[in-house]
Amino acid sequence: MAGPTLFPNPTSPRVLPSVQRSMEPLIFHRRLPEYEVTPLYRLKALAGRLGIGELLMKDESDRLGLPSFKILGASWAVYTLLSRKLGLGMGSWEGLEELYALLEPLRPLELVTATDGNHGRAVASMAERLGLWARVFVPHHIKASRVDAIRSHGAEVVVVNGDYDDAVAAAAACAEDEAGSLLVQDTGWDLYEEVPSWIVDGYDTLFQEAGEQMLELGIGRPDLVLVQVGVGSLATAAVRHYFALSGSSMPRMLGVEPVSAATALASLKAGRPEMVPGPHKSVMTGLNCGLLSSPAWPWIRGGLDGIVAIEDDRAAQAAGELRALGIDAGEAGAAGFGGLLEICSNPAMPFVRERARLSTASVVMVINTEGAASSDEE
Repeated sequence: MAGPTLFPNPTSPRVLPSVQRSMEPLIFHRRLPEYEVTPLYRLKALAGRLGIGELLMKDESDRLGLPSFKILGASWAVYTLLSRKLGLGMGSWEGLEELYALLEPLRPLELVTATDGNHGRAVASMAERLGLWARVFVPHHIKASRVDAIRSHGAEVVVVNGDYDDAVAAAAACAEDEAGSLLVQDTGWDLYEEVPSWIVDGYDTLFQEAGEQMLELGIGRPDLVLVQVGVGSLATAAVRHYFALSGSSMPRMLGVEPVSAATALASLKAGRPEMVPGPHKSVMTGLNCGLLSSPAWPWIRGGLDGIVAIEDDRAAQAAGELRALGIDAGEAGAAGFGGLLEICSNPAMPFVRERARLSTASVVMVINTEGAASSDEE
């Protein structure tokens, strides 16, 4: 694929699975000691420059003590997995200290995962908080500083001679072969879909907070949401949230991914999940994924209006503009905003504004999924 691309989703009208909203992930997150609502910025100057009514940015650069939104999904999935093993309910504990004590019958226990971004550190952080072991598989191209950040939580890091997808395969094999190991992976495949679905459930906290913050601003909901894809978990959470609220009248949704790892775009073109071969070396670390998570595919196919694939320089521009405003943003974190810049600034894409029905009255929401530091440390 050469250059930035927008591919409209040919699936119409929206055909999505049924979904039930749950407040339990938000209740769980509120019990964690570092919990605070992350900011929702109203970027008026940028909105005016881009010719839209409102630009809202949910900033996840500091979430539960880590520089990324990933801890929302990892924490809820780990809790749900352990609760199933012990038969715990939400009423069984109030604070993290009580939960720690309730998990004593499971020790020693190891959490296993793979990462090319922030998910591995999030799982390691949860293991540390709950007195468990963690083993994190990483691709060979990962920066040493990211390995150090994961190890800072007491985790063992295993470097795999391959890319992210190879690391996922190695983590799955490890968890299957070793007793006392639980796989906590944010991408799914046949026979491994429940845990990735719990991770998606955890991300709903972000959107529930954003909805409450918009109401405080006198804004009912966005007209357009641009969301990073990667393996598809965050995009799934976005589609599920707004579909549960509004059904077929939900906001228009665009996924954003690197040109070099545009797996959602390739899958929509093919009409089925499609592998994009590596190596994936985009600066949008964490979006370097060659295959969508299998539980995400029905939501990507049925819920996104299209995919914007952007080059690294557009992501770098987006991150630089946000940092100039005092927002801590890495290239992957700023990718959603980068997709909006592509739509509004690229002379080759004027038809996209029409397809997305962007106007001077449009309310657009993007998510800063990670801080600049996480690009070096995760």
